[in-house]
Amino acid sequence: MIRSLAIQVAIFVIIFNVISWFRATSMLPTETQLSPESSVLTTLMNEKIQLLSNDKETVIYFFAPWCQICHLSIENLEEFYLENENINVIAVALDYVDVKEVRDFANQHELTFPIALGNEAIKHQFSIGAYPSYYVIDKENKVVEKSLGYSSKLGMYLRTL
Repeated sequence: MIRSLAIQVAIFVIIFNVISWFRATSMLPTETQLSPESSVLTTLMNEKIQLLSNDKETVIYFFAPWCQICHLSIENLEEFYLENENINVIAVALDYVDVKEVRDFANQHELTFPIALGNEAIKHQFSIGAYPSYYVIDKENKVVEKSLGYSSKLGMYLRTL
């Protein structure tokens, strides 16, 4: 019984990882160099921000306020951010109806990292096809990791090693 359950769990984990890997193939390839001329976005705090590292490894998290998986994973990202001062986090809202929807999402989860208001150009530039999508950018603004879907705090930590 236990052996059968262990085999089923292992098969599920393997299938889940294969599907996640396959879905992530539509994202920007690792080693993609982001340009300093990349688009500047406005944050919820009405500040300008570029989707680049500022001499720190950076996690760029793309989400939609209506996405239920985003609601589940964003709190892991907030905890990760608060526990890792050597890593920047920038969240980019996409496919939202209005700024109030994004602000409500941020307030509901008590987010403290910058939240940029994205647009279709950014969605296309970063090849975002599903939510949430994550990129890890190194100090030289090169994509070093990418992921699509739910991620635990441990998963985020492992991607930034």
